Amino acid sequence: MSLAGFETTEFSHDGRRRVVYRRGDGPGVVIMHEIPGITPQVAAFARRVADEGFAVALPHMFGTPNKPLSVPYALGQMARACISREFTVLARRRSSPITAWLRALCRQLHAERGGPGVGAIGMCLTGNFALSLMVDPSVMAPVLSQPSLPFGLTPSHRRALAVSDDELVTIRQRVRDEGLHVIGMRFTHDPLCPGARFERLREELGDGFTGIEIDSGPGNPHGNKRVAHSVVTTDLIDEEGHPTRDALERVLAFFHERLRAPAEAS
Repeated sequence: MSLAGFETTEFSHDGRRRVVYRRGDGPGVVIMHEIPGITPQVAAFARRVADEGFAVALPHMFGTPNKPLSVPYALGQMARACISREFTVLARRRSSPITAWLRALCRQLHAERGGPGVGAIGMCLTGNFALSLMVDPSVMAPVLSQPSLPFGLTPSHRRALAVSDDELVTIRQRVRDEGLHVIGMRFTHDPLCPGARFERLREELGDGFTGIEIDSGPGNPHGNKRVAHSVVTTDLIDEEGHPTRDALERVLAFFHERLRAPAEAS
């Protein structure tokens, strides 16, 4: 399966082989696509990150690369993820098994590209994966875009982070001892990414967490849809001064700040 403008590679870990699309040069950034897959909007975001001077690794986890988003397509891929052993969609204090494979990919990318470490951005179903990947020392710039796991069936689920207690201890230690920072993004009225989850992140990480919450309420001044969900892909309004464009630019600046050596960033 090819993806225009990307090199098609494969990566194996612990007996599992997956296609990984690669593009760009510079510090590494792992982009974990959202439901239903690598849509044209996700691919466009990955190209944008690569064109900023980063080596993008875009693993194919589900769906059909470059297939446009539609409701039936999204529902079908969501159903497949819910029954997959690699994704844990309801566990409040456990990360999805696929995160072990993703950590290995981060380590390989860092070994290839060097520098302080790699960036990682997850979206929707994979949003919290960027938090789980922080237990690996290679991950230096984690971004959670509309993190939607676990599904918010109860108040405790809506506050949950989909990481284990041990992982959370390591995450807090890295924020405290290494000065790591986490960025999260969501639309204010997105039921898939409840505000309680960002409240929990602030409680756990303090100043180590920046929550970007974009107004999507009725009559909001920016024209965001009530059902807006995907901050830097489907629901991005790529106009100067729009809050989704500002969020995108903040993510790119974050990667520059955290992944380039001081001399290179100056």
